[in-house]
Amino acid sequence: MQIIKADIPDVLIIKPDFYRDSRGYFFESYNKETFASFGLSMEFEQDNESKSKKGVVRGLHFQAPPFGQGKLVRVVRGAVLDVAVDIRKNSPWYGKHTTVILTSENKWMYWIPEGFAHGFLTLKEGTLFSYKCTRTYNKECEGSIRWNDPDLKIDWGYPGPVVSVRDNLAPFFRDFKSPFSY
Repeated sequence: MQIIKADIPDVLIIKPDFYRDSRGYFFESYNKETFASFGLSMEFEQDNESKSKKGVVRGLHFQAPPFGQGKLVRVVRGAVLDVAVDIRKNSPWYGKHTTVILTSENKWMYWIPEGFAHGFLTLKEGTLFSYKCTRTYNKECEGSIRWNDPDLKIDWGYPGPVVSVRDNLAPFFRDFKSPFSY
């Protein structure tokens, strides 16, 4: 397994060991002891999966304390442009974002710690996106930031994505009051 720090060092790209033979392939998507050997000790409470057609943007979402979530995300089928935005108000990277392309072919995972807004754009039809969360979802603690916020300057690289009403009405970053410290 290889772990690479993203442009924001607390966000990690995880490249698992991948084994392929005439029968197919095998890889470990999570192993508590292996992750701990890289300094990543986390407990997961909830797994989620979404299926989306090509060109769908989901996000930028987060869970506020005391239900803040770290997420270990990956693509089961298809491909996404995955985005993490630092919303920890005292962080040197506050308001900055980092991106990675996750595909069912590369098997990479993205560790997004608590204190980040998260979103993704599906790059292929029928993309299956899976993620493990360190805390369970809580409706009262859900939050979002506008996916196309002009101050965040995220280049989604896709004209006219399909976006939910909720995500199109999310607050702009300049109006956002972060519940997270660094």
